[in-house]
Amino acid sequence: MGRFIYDGQIRIDFEDRLLAHLQTTITTKLRRGEPFTFVWKDDNSIGDGRTLVWIHPGASLVFKFYGSRRPQLNRAWLDALMHTANSPTGLYVVPEPADSPQRQELTDEAD
Repeated sequence: MGRFIYDGQIRIDFEDRLLAHLQTTITTKLRRGEPFTFVWKDDNSIGDGRTLVWIHPGASLVFKFYGSRRPQLNRAWLDALMHTANSPTGLYVVPEPADSPQRQELTDEAD
């Protein structure tokens, strides 16, 4: 289970594989100079609401992974997440597409 930390105050846990896909989506948008919103549903333990943050180049973002291995990235999932990030509603988590013959795995070449 990894953690996304926004401006040192807002912390949300995501599974490492999902967090790796969110990191790629978020950093791609920021490299393009495209600020956007990121919204998620809060856990019942903190009120069962939702949190929305404004992602912009000046925001302090931390992606903390608890696993030591980098997950393979699924191109279809990245495309789906980018589609939401480019929409008026902003980035939100969508399920990983099921395995299919068209599924392409990407390796993280930033090692």
